[in-house]
Amino acid sequence: MLRLDNIRVDNGGFFLDADLGVEPGASVAVIGPSGAGKSTLLGAIAGFHPVVRGRILWGGTDITHDTPGQRPVAMLFQDGNLFPHLTVSQNVGLGIRPDLRLNVAEEDRVRDALLRVGLRTLGERKPAALSGGQQSRAALARVLVQKRPLLLLDEPFAALGPALKAEMLDLVAALAREAKATLLMVSHDPNDARRIAEQVILVAEGRAEEPAPTEELLDNPPPALRDYLG
Repeated sequence: MLRLDNIRVDNGGFFLDADLGVEPGASVAVIGPSGAGKSTLLGAIAGFHPVVRGRILWGGTDITHDTPGQRPVAMLFQDGNLFPHLTVSQNVGLGIRPDLRLNVAEEDRVRDALLRVGLRTLGERKPAALSGGQQSRAALARVLVQKRPLLLLDEPFAALGPALKAEMLDLVAALAREAKATLLMVSHDPNDARRIAEQVILVAEGRAEEPAPTEELLDNPPPALRDYLG
């Protein structure tokens, strides 16, 4: 279980409070007004923003002061962070070893990840030779090879068209279920939440609320969310 025990996060003078828990294997959307702190919440869980009060627990273990690399977290950002001078396979391999000195078993993990995201024959291409959707799949494969139990997605598919975004959301949901991973996904689109998340964390007015059932929250939104959704 992920537990944010009465934490306060400092993101360059912007403060976000949270006191909530996420059950193992849950798929949770993180929504709220622009600038409310959705990315700050994920950044704190990943170890990118300092927690100045409270604790972050994973499976009962305090990870509040662990470095990002020590945490059970794999994170996928909006731009995918693919390195243009490396091949797709090399970009995926970075998720295993930053020096890319992979052994045979690790190279097999890269090939398997590319197969599972539909890029089996494109491993030797550079990112510039891929479509936007293929680049998103490559970035997802790099997350996949890390084999972390907590997946954090910060609007990675926002730049994709509706049909392609829906396809990628379905792929993420399927892979998370297969890995029995806990998924937290930031989105500005309530339809994304309805598509793959059984719960929603509302972030508004400097606070991240406890997860609530997706349909219940979106069908009967509190004032802060209603103002945002229009």
